[in-house]
Amino acid sequence: MDTGVGETVARVREFNRDYTRLIGALDYEHRLGTPHSLPEARVLYELARGESTPVGALRRRLDMDPGQLSRLLARAERAGLVSRERDPDDSRRQLVRLTGEGRGAADLLETRSAAAVGALVERLSPAERARLTAALTTVERLLDRAPGPRPASFTLREPGPGELGWVIQRHGVLYPAEYGWNDAFEVLVAEVVARYARAHDPARERAWIAEHEGEPVGSVFCVADSPDTARLRLLLVEPGARGLGIGRALVAECVRFAREAGYVRMVLWTNAVLTGARRLYEAEGFGLASGERHRMFGPEETGEEWVLSLTP
Repeated sequence: MDTGVGETVARVREFNRDYTRLIGALDYEHRLGTPHSLPEARVLYELARGESTPVGALRRRLDMDPGQLSRLLARAERAGLVSRERDPDDSRRQLVRLTGEGRGAADLLETRSAAAVGALVERLSPAERARLTAALTTVERLLDRAPGPRPASFTLREPGPGELGWVIQRHGVLYPAEYGWNDAFEVLVAEVVARYARAHDPARERAWIAEHEGEPVGSVFCVADSPDTARLRLLLVEPGARGLGIGRALVAECVRFAREAGYVRMVLWTNAVLTGARRLYEAEGFGLASGERHRMFGPEETGEEWVLSLTP
């Protein structure tokens, strides 16, 4: 096993142990004052989401052994919490639903579980709760990806509080990791962002953040290079969000803004090693104007100037 993967596996297992110990405080049978075990509570919760549910679909949602689910449903049926019947449209399929008593039990579980989790997080500050929510969203997005096409919904918006700092931080992390660049690159990014933050003309300069599943996943800046020339800077897309069309949308929006702001041309500086970004620029109509070898960021690279005419 790769060393990096092994370290990640060890950390995930450590988190699982700690989190399981923490969630022991939410023991459904003893701490929440209900007669239901955690597996029984999971069944009640899933059934409460609809009127009737095919048993096969319930098993897939719970990722539960068929024998275990059958025993849980039989126990719940004897307790008067669920009823089972054949699907009138397909006699091979069995449907299960909560009874009135079962829905009351599910509602009680929901109320007490929410109160118990609330007790865990209420000691956190608003900023800490926001960090917790973002971290949980990230874990879910990274580890619970369903097979098949990924949803491509994303939005482009102006940076929110703290997100200019996020642009610097993500450039400073990703480029050294992916290309072996040194701290000089992060310094350059910080200088670009600082100049923009200190004094930019909103009518002629703008920054965008790409947001996907509630998280910032990309950026691009349009800044003035001269009265007639705009410069595209700091295009970035998080590795986990690549392939969704975010980079293409960021470049297109930047060009659209520059054209509407009255610039005659748009330029950008990139490096030949950034092949994905170069494809985006070429697709948008940019042409390579010049190239020069350099070691600004450690490894030897070829810096490139690209140009796009914004006039008909």
